[in-house]
Amino acid sequence: MRGIVVEDWGLIGYADAYARQKALVQQVLDGADDRLVLCEHPPVLTLGRMTNPQSLLYQRKEIEARGVVITAIDRGGDVTLHAPGQLVVYPVFNLNKYGKNLKAYMETLEELAVDLLRNFGILAISVPGQRGVFVGTDKIVSIGVGVRKWITYHGLGINVNTDLSFFDLIKPCGLNVRMTSMKKLKGQEVPMADVKTKTIEQFQKHFRSLNP
Repeated sequence: MRGIVVEDWGLIGYADAYARQKALVQQVLDGADDRLVLCEHPPVLTLGRMTNPQSLLYQRKEIEARGVVITAIDRGGDVTLHAPGQLVVYPVFNLNKYGKNLKAYMETLEELAVDLLRNFGILAISVPGQRGVFVGTDKIVSIGVGVRKWITYHGLGINVNTDLSFFDLIKPCGLNVRMTSMKKLKGQEVPMADVKTKTIEQFQKHFRSLNP
């Protein structure tokens, strides 16, 4: 992918991934190529800047007893879950290349997620006023970003083969919404390698088209 280096971190703890992300932000700020990071995380709830305490449906100690880490982070939005089987995508992009328009950037993330799912025979939509991507009324992709001096971090969580029972612990993104996954919709496991390949293709397609 020209101008964007793809890195696959595999299954990585959230704190380690966050530290590596912040290092990449500084590198891109210093002039390095953009990065597209693909990974999965052990179970973790990340609390965005707009998190409502009522979005956690159980006491912290009860959630942590299930082996779920809880951590506050510097992105917008409410609470989000990451867990194995969910493809987490961290674009560390210099938006100076793409018009310095955060709203357009987030809309592009939604568009490419819709296109990605179409590759697997899943008809998804974006919903005005709600970040993320939905199949009917069920949410399948969560989106939350951070920006430092026009360098993006954080990104997307795509439910591929995610254990959806973890979502019973929260109101995802602060919404009264059910979550779904590619596995649930297809009735079988979806190869993560295939989803990664198609994700890279969609980023290449959508961000190449935004080049000035």
